[in-house]
Amino acid sequence: MCNQMHQFTKEQIQMIHDASMDILQNTGIKFNESETLAIFKQHGVKVDGEVVYLKEADILKALETTPSRFVIQARNPENDVTIGNGNFVFAPGYGPPFMATKDGNWREGLMEDYNNFCKFIQTSKYIDVNGFLMIEPSDVVPDKAHLNMLYSNMVLCDKAYLGCPTSRQGAIDTLEMAGILWEGKQNIRNKPCLLTNITTLSPLQFAGEMAASLIEYARLGQPCAIVALIMAGFTGPVTMAGVLTLQNAEILAGITLTQLVNPGTPVIYGSTSSPIDMKSGVVSIGAAEMSQFVSATAQMARFYGLPSRGGGSLTDAQFPDMQAGMESALMLYAAIQSGINYILHSCGILGSYLAMSFEKFLVDEELCGMFRKLVRPVEVTDDTISSDIIKEVGIGGLYLTHDQTLDRCRTEYFLPRIATRQTYENWVEAGMLRADQRAAMVVQERLESYQKPDIDPQTERALRDYVDRQMNI
Repeated sequence: MCNQMHQFTKEQIQMIHDASMDILQNTGIKFNESETLAIFKQHGVKVDGEVVYLKEADILKALETTPSRFVIQARNPENDVTIGNGNFVFAPGYGPPFMATKDGNWREGLMEDYNNFCKFIQTSKYIDVNGFLMIEPSDVVPDKAHLNMLYSNMVLCDKAYLGCPTSRQGAIDTLEMAGILWEGKQNIRNKPCLLTNITTLSPLQFAGEMAASLIEYARLGQPCAIVALIMAGFTGPVTMAGVLTLQNAEILAGITLTQLVNPGTPVIYGSTSSPIDMKSGVVSIGAAEMSQFVSATAQMARFYGLPSRGGGSLTDAQFPDMQAGMESALMLYAAIQSGINYILHSCGILGSYLAMSFEKFLVDEELCGMFRKLVRPVEVTDDTISSDIIKEVGIGGLYLTHDQTLDRCRTEYFLPRIATRQTYENWVEAGMLRADQRAAMVVQERLESYQKPDIDPQTERALRDYVDRQMNI
């Protein structure tokens, strides 16, 4: 495939690797968590205080046991997903505290919003996995909110989902509830049934809660996306090569820890590193350079034989307007074109990760469908070449009423639900609605069409009982 984005040479990638190895061995990386430090010490890694010094041999040994491809089993086997080896999956937005309303205002997120996102994902033809923290619910006690979100993930949707990484207890609760869903934790040991995001604390640190969560997930062999979120010029060098070097050191350190805990644990090499706006100091996730970071991350992951994670429909816009569409399409295309395997933030993000929008979610979802069509191989067979039909219709004939057209008219081409193909006159007659306005009309339709997937009543009750017990501790 022709890719006009910059492709690093083997020598350039090796230079980044060598610089990362030098940093890990001589500067080290700080892990703010005692068990983590003990694990490194037990495996003969130099530890001084809270700083770990990794040699290249430690990294390469860890990479020997990391799979290049793995499958996450969903509650509904039809929704199992494969990550790696050229495959890509779409996951929704992650982390915002605010909901952007259709009139352009922002409000605090609610648990009802989170549940509605679960319903959108369940009814989506294009989003492959459910998320976690699609919105931060303000109406639930913060240190217990993960329990309600996990319950919704498991009960309202039968797709694979993301686990809680924000605390060790959150990871433990995730795994305990997964054990209930799969009739015992022994049934998920080294059998991926969820995915979690472990984020570094740049520069050259891992927060204690993230390191502890990583350990809990790795013990059961549940996949971890090790992700750097460096702000170029603020928490990392201003140069792109410098950011790639720093994030490479951080990611490889996290990957090494997973393999020390449980060799063979699936990992994803990830990044959401981005520049800051040098005028305002605000992080810019809609910048063109963000797409360059995505492409570079995919290349580094391939160098190590690992699946990759990058951002999806990202934008700095505060409303699903032309800027949001322009930036989101650029980012999502860069991720797909570059070969990113796990595309988080595929739907719904506004305002540099600060808000989610139902309308933006549905527009982005349609964009995901377009890209799925874009990369689908063109079928070239005697039947699709249609020589006999071309001869039959002949010179000056009409294909519109031919049987082949009638048979394939609903399946041959992508049919948008929100994007309009009306004539100007018909568009005016229909109310001159923008894409975000049409999406707002679809929101309620989607929620009304939702049907809760089947789940064993005893399993559902056991999950609810677990949540209730933990909420009262």
